[in-house]
Amino acid sequence: MLLLISPDSVEEAREVAKAAEYLDIVDVKKPDEGSLGANFPWVIREIRDAVPADKPVSATVGDVPYKPGTVAQAALGAAVSGATYIKVGLYGCTTPEQAVEVMRGVVRAVKEYRADAFVVASGYADAHRIGCVNPLALPDIARRSGSDAAMLDTAIKDGTGLFDHLPPEVCAEFVRLAHEADLLAALAGSVKVADLGALTRIGTDIVGVRGAVCEGGDRNTGRIQPHLVAAFRAEMDRHAREHAAAATATVTAAAATATS
Repeated sequence: MLLLISPDSVEEAREVAKAAEYLDIVDVKKPDEGSLGANFPWVIREIRDAVPADKPVSATVGDVPYKPGTVAQAALGAAVSGATYIKVGLYGCTTPEQAVEVMRGVVRAVKEYRADAFVVASGYADAHRIGCVNPLALPDIARRSGSDAAMLDTAIKDGTGLFDHLPPEVCAEFVRLAHEADLLAALAGSVKVADLGALTRIGTDIVGVRGAVCEGGDRNTGRIQPHLVAAFRAEMDRHAREHAAAATATVTAAAATATS
């Protein structure tokens, strides 16, 4: 699993940079504008300059409406500002067709500017609360639009998390559908250390966190702490080792049974 950390300011990104060895992607967002709130272009540029050059920067385009042209321009702005991962929250899309139209515009705008950019179609585990597209439709939306990854977050930040809205077995189906479509599967939404075992078992490719590595566990009032990033990564690595060991043991036992 790759670890994506979301600072909300240049100052906080400098703190994140102190823990760069423990993370894989630095994500730029503006939490006070929503779950996937977009930050300013100059903030993206300054954060790009503040973190090590070998760490890709992702940027959220916002919890977007069904306005394909507007969203395409916003996505291009994020790419021009230095982001190589472009995340679009399909908040205002009520049908897969609307979502595909929005994402096709984003993919074209971004990849005509930078072919190696990575486009992420993002939906919401709590879609039922806001009336947007079904979470399990996201992998097909991403595939049809030419995106590179499908992601789920939570739209309403009220203390509930990913698994409160979609149990691990449903998230596992999301990951399976993404992998069948040759996409990366990213999961976020008030993810905590206690969720890492399930996220590892279901094969999540990218896990996104903010609150879990903030002082006091508060994504809005707390600040990201480098030691919490390091601790979160240590738990990720522990679960990965345990999962790999269990898988090896299962294969060994199966082989022994077959030859006995």
